[in-house]
Amino acid sequence: MIIVTGGSSGLGRAVTEDLRQRGEDVVTISRRNEPEDEAHFSCDITNYQSLKEVYLQLSKNGSKISALVNCAGIASMNLAITTPPSVTERVINTNLIGTIFANQIFAPMLIKNKGGRIINFSTIAVHIGLKGESVYVASKAGVEGFSRVFAKELAPFDITVNCIAPGPIRTNLLKGISDDQIKKIVSNQTISKTMQPSAITEIVSLLLREESRNITGEVINVGGV
Repeated sequence: MIIVTGGSSGLGRAVTEDLRQRGEDVVTISRRNEPEDEAHFSCDITNYQSLKEVYLQLSKNGSKISALVNCAGIASMNLAITTPPSVTERVINTNLIGTIFANQIFAPMLIKNKGGRIINFSTIAVHIGLKGESVYVASKAGVEGFSRVFAKELAPFDITVNCIAPGPIRTNLLKGISDDQIKKIVSNQTISKTMQPSAITEIVSLLLREESRNITGEVINVGGV
């Protein structure tokens, strides 16, 4: 079984649908209520106890988890000095703390399973140093740093931890970002074009394969920097 956070919308939904098409058993976690999906848990990843309840329920059911894919995230385009405190807290809590909580809570299930994969999500904006995304970049840079260290901590248990850092992808995450801003990001990439969700789902699939067991602590910049 694979857990996908943020699996009910945007890139998370694309990852979930792709994995299910490949025959994987996927459990999704998001703040949305998805009554038609029996394998969905409505949960705020910034709430440690709420995530813990999902862990306890899966453990009670005897679920064996082989991978955790953390797609949950939000973005905000603001200059640092004009970013409201509430926005700063929401971005950091969702992108960084939520990712850390999910890693902490579900890693023991992978250890019990004697191996597995964790895939966290960053952004190519971290390496570009994009103006107007200071808080968002800070949150994702934290995810990258955490993932590198966590990869070393979990290596003895045959668990890999990697980050995927996409360039702009046409999902709800880009709402509020102008076409000019998107073009500016793309112009800084080695491959100067926006990516489709399928470009990311293929990389997720690659990192989940047995052949990728020796790839860990890496950040894959999709689009190139």
